[in-house]
Amino acid sequence: MPPVSMLLNVLWIIFGGLWMAAGWLIAAIVMAITIIGLHWARAAFNIAAYTLLPFGQRAVRRDSLSGQSDLGTGLLGLIGNLIWLVLAGWWLALGHLITAVGLAVTIIGIPFAWAHLKLAGIALWPIGKVIVPA
Repeated sequence: MPPVSMLLNVLWIIFGGLWMAAGWLIAAIVMAITIIGLHWARAAFNIAAYTLLPFGQRAVRRDSLSGQSDLGTGLLGLIGNLIWLVLAGWWLALGHLITAVGLAVTIIGIPFAWAHLKLAGIALWPIGKVIVPA
């Protein structure tokens, strides 16, 4: 990881990244406990790691990366994302939005607010995404 990304990730953890990653972990654990939600738990664990260290990585659709559609990017992925949106996506996105507004008040916090806005979009629709180095 380049030094600039490392510095941004450390600042990110201090200014809101840690508590949002904890939110993703709580959502993943709750989904894993239900057994039915194991597929959502896997996606939530992956995005929790991304939420903890977002700089130097990016989220892309799995089918655009591999060039072929799969279960997570097809109709079942759509249904899974709709269920996720109702169960956990809206409150994770709300947490990212509230944190983004708080950070955007300061000039220094604007890049971190932008990252939270990107994560809010992922929070609404996480299934079918993969985290890759930027």
